[in-house]
Parts: sequence; structure tokens; C-alpha cells
Amino acid sequence: MSSVPESGSAAGPGHRIDTGAPPATVTPFPSAGPSVTAAPGGDRTSAAPASGTGPTALQTLRALDSGPRGLLEAEAEARLGRTGGNVPPARRPVPWPRRFARSLRDPFTSVLLCLGLVSALVSAWGTACVILALVGVSCLLRSAEEHRADRSSAALRELVATTATVVRRVSDDAPPHEREVRVDDLVPGDVIRLRPGDLVPADVRLLRGDGLTVHQSALTGESAPVAKRALDVPDPALSGSGPLAQPEWCFQGSSVTSGSGTAVIVATGGETRFAAAHDGRSGHRGASAFDRSVQGISWTLIRFMLLTPPLVLMANAALRGRGLETLPFAVAVAVGLTPEMLPVIVTTILARGAARLARTSGVIVKRLPALHDLGAVDVLCLDKTGTLTEDRPVVAGATDGTDRPDPDVLRWAAVSALWTLRLAELPAADALDEAVLDAAEECVPRTPGEVDPEAYEGVAVLPFDPVRRVATAVVRRPDRLGVHTLVTKGAVEAVLDRCAVDRDERDRLLALADRKAETGLRLVAVARADRPARAGAYTPADERGLTFLGLVELRDVPAPSAAGALEVLARRGVGVKVLTGDHPGTAARVCAELGLRPEGRLGPDDVVAAELVDTLSDTELVRVAERATVFARCTPEHKARIVSALRSGGHTTGFLGDGVNDLPALHAADVGICPRNAVDVAREAADVVLAEKDLTAIDHAVLAGRRSSGNIATYLRITLSSNLGNVIAMLTAGLMLPFLPMLPAQVLVQNLCFDAAQLAFAFDRPAASVLRRPTVLRPRDFLRFITGFGLLNAAADLATFGVLALALHHASGDSGEAAFHAGWFTENLLTQALVMILLRTGRTAAERRAGGPLRTAAAGLAAVGVALPLTPLGQLLGMSALPPLYYVLLGSVLGLYAAGLTAARRRYERRHLPDAGRAEEGEGEAERAREGKEDPVGP
Repeated sequence: MSSVPESGSAAGPGHRIDTGAPPATVTPFPSAGPSVTAAPGGDRTSAAPASGTGPTALQTLRALDSGPRGLLEAEAEARLGRTGGNVPPARRPVPWPRRFARSLRDPFTSVLLCLGLVSALVSAWGTACVILALVGVSCLLRSAEEHRADRSSAALRELVATTATVVRRVSDDAPPHEREVRVDDLVPGDVIRLRPGDLVPADVRLLRGDGLTVHQSALTGESAPVAKRALDVPDPALSGSGPLAQPEWCFQGSSVTSGSGTAVIVATGGETRFAAAHDGRSGHRGASAFDRSVQGISWTLIRFMLLTPPLVLMANAALRGRGLETLPFAVAVAVGLTPEMLPVIVTTILARGAARLARTSGVIVKRLPALHDLGAVDVLCLDKTGTLTEDRPVVAGATDGTDRPDPDVLRWAAVSALWTLRLAELPAADALDEAVLDAAEECVPRTPGEVDPEAYEGVAVLPFDPVRRVATAVVRRPDRLGVHTLVTKGAVEAVLDRCAVDRDERDRLLALADRKAETGLRLVAVARADRPARAGAYTPADERGLTFLGLVELRDVPAPSAAGALEVLARRGVGVKVLTGDHPGTAARVCAELGLRPEGRLGPDDVVAAELVDTLSDTELVRVAERATVFARCTPEHKARIVSALRSGGHTTGFLGDGVNDLPALHAADVGICPRNAVDVAREAADVVLAEKDLTAIDHAVLAGRRSSGNIATYLRITLSSNLGNVIAMLTAGLMLPFLPMLPAQVLVQNLCFDAAQLAFAFDRPAASVLRRPTVLRPRDFLRFITGFGLLNAAADLATFGVLALALHHASGDSGEAAFHAGWFTENLLTQALVMILLRTGRTAAERRAGGPLRTAAAGLAAVGVALPLTPLGQLLGMSALPPLYYVLLGSVLGLYAAGLTAARRRYERRHLPDAGRAEEGEGEAERAREGKEDPVGP
């Protein structure tokens, strides 16, 4: 531990701060080590040390015009105005032009743009203009929806914005005070406190450190924590090893694993090493379940689109002798297969679902595609403590090494807990420590020889971390001068490894602990040692040669809502895996009490210890992970590996965690979930933030994800089957008729009307059956669906030929062609309106009648189909009025088509959705009642 005196003058790295004199510049990251130089012409001499190893702590503070007491509030505000917020480049607002240009990179939009350019090259200006208008409208709508979604997400993120503890002063004479500020508002020169679980919010130099270790994996790829300490003068031996290896520097992107510290910020925002190294790409994950599903469907359709124009050209050339004059029609047919509104509708559905979830359940979705992934989750991984059990266990007793009750074991544990809480500067008190202290207060010393925790004075502390699995407090008793007592508590194996016991005694104590753990107890081992007092810092190396005192026994109390929530998740098809650091017997007992297995108990294959995980290959772990329910004694790396194995096995995984040790698993899962009171680093890594750590909140989030996914799936099925049917009919008619069945402009206008009506899918209420199982968009299933119903739609279109032949048998020439175009245009929009209403699969009759906005949009589409050919715009598009007989005959065709569509839908539901249209006993009414309570005016 070290400290520096207050100092002052000049500016931070990369930021010119006006202090009335030419500022100095701190350059903390050159390969040769940090340095400080004065600007030419300044009134200070060069501060660069003669050794060339970099600036001292004092020189760094002077160059930043700061000191250990922190900046003045007014100076901090002024610097923020000059340097800008501490925001990485990737999180800065995206300008409208860039957002619009980014929309052009969508696969469908890119293909449409290419088709429009091809039309322009062959002078089909009408077709080119309509296609380019479609592209423009799609990009504008998508940009607007993304802008709204980004604003909503930013507003939601403010609720869980990462904060930092900063030291500032109101005036020169006022004492410094600590307060929480948003990380975005930090500036160079700010003095901050670092505690376990904190993200390092900027590039900093340590002024004081106490057992501080940080994870630097985002910068170095190393999984093990790195020790950091304050140095007044840089170590010359480390000058050539690079800044990341220098113990006095911590960098943005790191997270505090254990210990505490005080540091001064030297670089923020885009000037940090993290921003320079990652250029905004560090937060990007691999493709999520949603990305994989949508991309699979998209590229399958694009292949069809790219094949369509050549096939149309070759078929017309071979059978009709037509040449390039059919190219605009071929392009229009390809456009007809394109769901241009896919990006817009998907973004709208997800944004509305995220806003509704935040409003009704207090659950914040930070990444919109994660909402779909929530609906697809079929395996949820979580820790036991605070989720399945109460946050604080209850002390059941304390025994010595011979299994006899010994109150002093509890009191020594209380000594360690008390001074760990007082000295470690933890962001929140540890639940085990609080339970031990509560129990020790009730166990008042009765004789002078018994231990009294309040009689000891804390000297130092080595906080718990998931690697060491122990915590040590160093204390001094007033009547024993010259002696320091180390009191260590933690996992039984870890404490015994630090005790002076022989192998036989160690095995006996481990066997005793195993027998107790098999009964469902959680055990904390306690040991101590007396050492000569010293002034130097204590390190984990001092945790050796301890005397074993005994075991503190704790019992977990199941959370009141856990059993019911687990039952609901099981009904919804979500399996739960428990990944815990506890003993296998402890975890198995709690899980069995909560009914995590239907038979009420866990067998040998259901509980796996981390020692077995270490011996398995990745392929073997996939099979074990699918079978097992509980993984015990897990380290952070074990949790991440198990989650990855489940993903490799084809599962969509969610992981619920709230601590530093959960960070690797949060990154490994499809959806990372944490409560709002989680440590900063977990909140930043998570995709979804819960109002509280409760499985009921996860159930609400899963339901919201399935609602959104269900609407997306319904939209895709309906639009793609209808588009495919129209394309098949147009290709067939184009080969049978001596003229084009529809003009290119007519095809594109029809497509634009259908796309506009489909925006109503963003406001639809999905079927109750969708909520009972994970929603997965499988390209192969979609292809089977759209092929079957597309052929049925094509049959209805081709039946219209007969209707038109009867109704227009007296017409000829251009008037006959115009009437034919009008008739087929009207029929296409009417059949598409029917599809929107009748092809919403998996619904009861009542649900299908309650279409809401979708029924209104379908009615509007039908009205446009009937009225447009009768307007001047219809004449401009090459259509004319139709005789009344046509509408009578068309009504018969539409009636038959509706009957056929209904029969085909029911057959599909019987084969592929066996539970569609029927709810389990009582579940349907309860589900609808809750939905109505959550949102009485609709989705």
C-alpha cells in the first residue's frame, strides 16, 4: 500500500486542458514505459525522469493538474465540456446518413438495388423507379425504426448505467467527498475508487492498492487475474515488458477481481488503450441464434431470387420467342419474391417487445436480437445462491476437527468476516459473512478466555476471490503486542491446503466435510496462525502453515418463489442447469427439495463435480452436459465451458449470473442475464437486466421473447408463402399467355401494397400455443411450409384464369389485356388479405377472430385491390374497369380458396402443432388473464 502527496498542474493524455499555461502531456503507454514532458515554452521544467522508466505518481498527478483529494466539481464539468464524454467510439450516436447507408447492406436491400440498376441499364425506367422507391422507403423506415430502438435502448440503459465512485471537492477549502457518477461523465484527472466487481472505467494510474487483482482478458486474452499495486516510482525491471505488465497501470476493459484501490484517470473515451486496440469491435459477439436463423432464411430466398430472372428469360425465349424485352418482367418477378419489409418489421417487433417488457416487468433488454433469443432459450443455466435459495444462508452450527460443537470456531469466523467487511471496501456485504456475524452476535462470550470479535483490531485483509477460494483477515489484539493473527476461512479443500496437517488428517477432515455436505449443509472451514507483527503488506503467500480450527455449518433456505417458477419453466420447455461452486451434496439436496427433477430426487448421473469436467473432451462434455442437472465445485472457467458445450449440442442457452466469477459464462451464453444489483462488470456484459434476481422475472422475459418471435415467424410464413404462390402463378401465366400477365410496374405496386399492410404484424398478438415451447426459426421448416401453401396460393391464382376467360370473352386487344391485368391485380391483393387472416397458425377460433390491427390492415389491402383499378392511378398503371360478372365469379374462387386454406392449415396444425388451438387445463384462461392485466389495450 502506498500513497502520494497532493500536487497540481496541466493536462491529460490526448486532451488539451486549458489551465492558463501551456499544458504538459501524459503519455503513459509508449513501449519504453510512461513519460511526462512539459510543453515547449511552458513555465515548468521537463518532468520526465532521468531513468527513462516513465513518470512517477507525483509527476502524473501534476501533469493532470490533479491530486489525491480529487478535482473541483466546477473543474470536472469544464473538462467534460472540452474533452467530451467517456464514451467508446462504438457507442456514440450514429448519424442519419451513416444509418441510411448501413441499411443498404441488408442482403434483400442489396439485391433489390442491383435489380433496379439492371432495369435502368435496359432502359426500363418505370421498373427501375419503382424498385428504387421500394429501396428508399425500406431504408427510411428501417433507419427510423433503428433510431427509435436505439433511443429506447439508450433510455433503458440509463436505468442500469455503469457508475464509478469518484472523489471530488466542492471548493478548494472543502474536504473531498465520494459520490457515484456515471462513467460517461468521468474526465482525466478524476480520482476514483476501485472495488471488487467494478469495471475499470478508463485508463488509470494507481495511487493506492490493497490486494488488488484485475482481469485483463479483454486486452491480453489471459484468463487469470493479474496483481496490481501502487508504485511511487516505476520499476525499471519492467520497463521493457509493455504497459499491460506494469503493476501501477490499469486499463479500460479490465475488471476488478479482488482487493481495492485508488487511482487517477489519465485517458478517457477514444483516447484509451482499449478504444485504440479494439476500435469499437470488442463488444461484438459471434452470430446469435436469431442471426443464424434469419440469415439462413434470407440466403435461401436470395438464391431463389437470383435464379428467377435467368429462368424467366430462357423460358420466354424458348417458348415465346421473346428476348430482352421480358427482362423488366423477370426483374419484377424476382422483386415479388422479396420480403422488402423484413428488416423493418423485425426491428419494430423487437423494439415494441423490449419496451413492453420494461414497462410491465422492469426487465431491460440491452440488445434487441436477445429478445428473440430469450424466446428460443431451451436451457437456462444459473447459480443456486440467491436464485433457488435466499441470498443469506442460516448458520446451523460450528464444530471442531473432531465434530464436537465449538462456539469459538464460529467466533473466529466472525473475526474474519467483521474485518473483511470493514477493510476490503466490498461493493456489497457477502451473504456468508453477514450470516456468520448474525449468528456470532447471539453467541455471547461467557468466559474471559473465549474469543470476542470486537476485541480485535483489523490490520489488513486479503479478500475472497474465486481462484484462491479463501479470505484472510489480519488482526491484532491489544493485550498481545508484537503479534498479528491471520484468520482464514473459505472452501474446505482450499483451507486445508494452507494448514499444517499431514495427509491422513487431511483425508479424515475431508471425509468428515463430505458426510456433512451430503446432508445438504454448506461448510466454511476456519483456520488461524499467529505471526510476528510487521509493517509490510500481506500477500496470499502468507496463507501457509495455518492451524485448522473447525467447520461452520450453514443451511440454505429455498426461495419462496423458486419451486413454482421452476415448474412453470419446465412446462414451457426450458430445462434448468445449476452451475455452483458448492459441494455436490449441498447443491443436490436443495435442487431435490425444489423438485428440479420430476421424480423428486437426483440420481448419480444428474450431479457432476467439476473434477470430472476437467477430464472430459469437448465432445464428451456435450453428452454429459445434456444429461446432468447439477454441476458442483465450478470455477468461472468451468461454467463457461459447460455453457459452450450446451450451445455446441444445438441448445439455445441463457445464463443468469451477478458476480465477477460469472463473466466468462455470461459471454459464452446466447443470452447473458443479470439482476440490476449485479456488479458493474456483469451488468455491462449481460444482454438482459432483471429488476431483481428472481426466476419469475425470467419467465416474464421468456414469454416476451416468444411473443416477439411468434410474430416474426407468422410474418415470415405468410409473406413468403403468398409471394411464392404469386411468383409461380406469374411464371406459369407468362408462358401460357401471348402477353405478359402483369406489367412490371403493376407487380411492384402490388408488392408495395402487400408490404405496407404487413407492418400490422408488429402489432399482432401471437397464439397462446406459441408461449408453451421455445420458438426457433428453422429454415428447413419454413421452406416446407411456404412450398405447400405457396402451391395452394398459385392454384387460386391460376383458377382466376378461368374466371377472367369467362368474364372477358368479348374483350380483345389492348382493352382485354388491361382488363386481365386489373382482374389479376385485384385477385392477388384479395388472396393476400385472406392469407393474412386465415394463415395465422396455432390459434383457437377466438384468437383468430381477435385479429385487431391485422384484420384492419387486411381489410384495407382488400379495399385497395378492388378500388385501385377503377381510379386514374389504375389507368396510369395500365388497368381498366372490370364487368360485374367478374366479381361474382371471383367471389366463388375466393370462397373455395378460403375453404382449401382452412383445411390445409388444420392438417398442418395436426401434423406439426399437436397442441395448437387447445390449452392445458386452466392455463389458457390464466395466460390470457395475465396478458390482459399486463396490457389491457393490446400488445
